[in-house]
Amino acid sequence: MGVANGTRVEKLPPNINQYTDSDLNLLADDHIAREMSQKVRVLIWVMTSPSSLKIKAQAIKETWGKRCNIIIYFSSKTDPTFPTVGIDVPEGRDHLTGKTMAAFRYIYENHFHEADWFMKADDDTYVIVENLRYFLSKKDKTEPIFFGHLFKVNVQQGYYSGGSGYVVSKEALHRFGTKAVNSSICRGDGGDEDVEFGLCMERLGVKTSLSLDEMGRSLFHSMHPQIHLLGNYPAWHYRYTKGIVQKGFGVSRYAVSFHYVPPDDMRTLDYYLYHIRPYGIHSTVRTCNETQSPNHL
Repeated sequence: MGVANGTRVEKLPPNINQYTDSDLNLLADDHIAREMSQKVRVLIWVMTSPSSLKIKAQAIKETWGKRCNIIIYFSSKTDPTFPTVGIDVPEGRDHLTGKTMAAFRYIYENHFHEADWFMKADDDTYVIVENLRYFLSKKDKTEPIFFGHLFKVNVQQGYYSGGSGYVVSKEALHRFGTKAVNSSICRGDGGDEDVEFGLCMERLGVKTSLSLDEMGRSLFHSMHPQIHLLGNYPAWHYRYTKGIVQKGFGVSRYAVSFHYVPPDDMRTLDYYLYHIRPYGIHSTVRTCNETQSPNHL
């Protein structure tokens, strides 16, 4: 500590920008999150493409991707330097279903025993991985179930927004891997990716859920955080969403995901969540694991 113009000032350590996120977080008490990462093993796979790999996927790699137990980036081309897993499906919106089915098949065949839960995300999805594990910590991976932002159209039990991300249990992935390959149960390609995967899960007996916290607040979000804060939703969002459309404080404080997050917004959100803290205020962890059946609302 030194003196400048008669005022005592703090002496900052030199080259503060040389420190990594991990170095700075040594001052935070994150033992609960670290313990949860061992108890609730989550594999997240990201749908990306060669054109957006070094822009969108790179932002994930620098931010929330570092907190996954396992993260895999799927593209139409293998890139060992990133790395990505290349799957033999053309790029383009018409082939998103094919990419999703191929990615889950690859994960079942190569990583089934390495995780308890398996999540799909887009390369503009931001995931708060600690909150995802917290939500899943009281769920049963042996049940045929999956979670996400539930839409009520096109599929009898509803389906999840692909952009908000959806997470399947180990049993759900087992059913997919053993029953959906080379069969008519799940569409191989074409159609709307999230709808087709929802139909696939329904035919396999995998159940949907509203996926809310114990106060009925939303966890998975299909749009940018600002839209969910202010409630500036397009009309279709109300027509599609199952249950009450939440905004502002209706968004859970343990929110899991947001969609349509550009790379710089992803870095900014990560900075606000993991770096800035209000001094003297400590969050108290509350139970956030009750999931309501879609039939209850």
